[in-house]
Amino acid sequence: MTKVVEEARVAGVPDRYAASVGLGTLLQPLNSSMIAVALVSIGAEFHAGTETQWLVSGLYLATAVSAPTAGRLADLLGARRVFLTGLVLVALVSALAPLAPSLGWLIVARVLLGIGTGAQFPSGVAMIRRIADRREASAVGALGLLSVFAQTSAALGPSVGGFLVGTFDWEAIFLVNLPVAAVAGIAVLRLVPKDPPRPVGDARKLWREIDLVGLLLFTLTMTGLMLVLLSLSTDPTWWLLAAAVPLAVVFVVWERRSATPFVDVRLLARSAPLSLGYLRTMLTYVAFYAIFYGLPGWLEQGRGLDPTKVGLVVLPIATLGAITVAIATRLARRHGPRLLMLVGSAGLLLGGAALAFGVHAGTPIVVLVLISAILGIPNGFNGLGNQLAVYRAAPPEATGAAAGLFRTSQYVGANLSAAAIAIVFAGPATDSGLHRLGLLVGGIATILLLDVIFVRKSQ
Repeated sequence: MTKVVEEARVAGVPDRYAASVGLGTLLQPLNSSMIAVALVSIGAEFHAGTETQWLVSGLYLATAVSAPTAGRLADLLGARRVFLTGLVLVALVSALAPLAPSLGWLIVARVLLGIGTGAQFPSGVAMIRRIADRREASAVGALGLLSVFAQTSAALGPSVGGFLVGTFDWEAIFLVNLPVAAVAGIAVLRLVPKDPPRPVGDARKLWREIDLVGLLLFTLTMTGLMLVLLSLSTDPTWWLLAAAVPLAVVFVVWERRSATPFVDVRLLARSAPLSLGYLRTMLTYVAFYAIFYGLPGWLEQGRGLDPTKVGLVVLPIATLGAITVAIATRLARRHGPRLLMLVGSAGLLLGGAALAFGVHAGTPIVVLVLISAILGIPNGFNGLGNQLAVYRAAPPEATGAAAGLFRTSQYVGANLSAAAIAIVFAGPATDSGLHRLGLLVGGIATILLLDVIFVRKSQ
């Protein structure tokens, strides 16, 4: 509690730094959500069917693996360097993707785009921490601004994508990244202080610090795990799980013995706040994406609304998440992340109960909009609360790697939610399926609430 009071008294990181970083971090949620409205056009262009879903899954998989890698590199090489390198990769891929001769090449472009956009958040958080430490300032406001960028870009992604695809064609959802990456790069170059120089002739030491064996084992383990999760809603590839589990064991053993581990599993073992922060983030995103994708499916199939009305009904889920971040940021300065997680968990429980017991095919539209608003309010509180909890639990020298794993936990949750939606609906989106979805969300919210009440008393 003392730490919270001290943070409330010190000045925050100036918004110009957070805004320049935020411009880069919005690329990932923007590209995740814009693609949804372009799949039909891309499928028609390349005469493809369900395989276009790999344009979505490929980016998720690449980001889940590349984010902690970029975070580790940010800690070793300099966060500003990694951030700008990621922007260059995004710009190159976005310029070439419209020229893809086949769907396979376009999927490769999306994977590379995921690697590039995956670098922005962990290196951005590391830059903010370095600025905060140098100025002896609080990072709460800056992290809150990053959450605003993420929530807003995710909310506006489908609308922006729809406008671009409708006005131009699917190529525009790639080309729009070019001005964003350019502005973000110029802003960071002009505003963010340069990274400390690395000693000349230190390449051999750098390779040892990167822990290439650990990086490779982590990549193989996460790729196997994510592919299994992506397959759960269709044809589960259990043989990949049989390969991923031994790889995970080898990875943990290697990292425990490594002098400079890629992922400090010893820190995760002895730091319950950090480990629980990742677990809490994963569960939060299972609930969030189950709502974000499950509810629209029911509105269209179970309630019989056309896509335009569906979009309007679920709009509060995303937009209120962006709005509540500003409120959550103010509360966090004085009360810390625990209050944010308490409000977010309670709101999620209320929304889950509303879906489970208060909604059916005849529910009036105005009531559905109100329930969407209830489900949207927790997003800003949970998102910033989880982010601050991980930020505080991570050692300063490992901020980038910790932020990268934070992003990975989000995408593990996102892919688990896809399987959860398939299980609770088990076919067409009926009322009973929606009620089971509400019970799932309510169950997760109960676990999160118990964590806040009984585990996080000291925060």
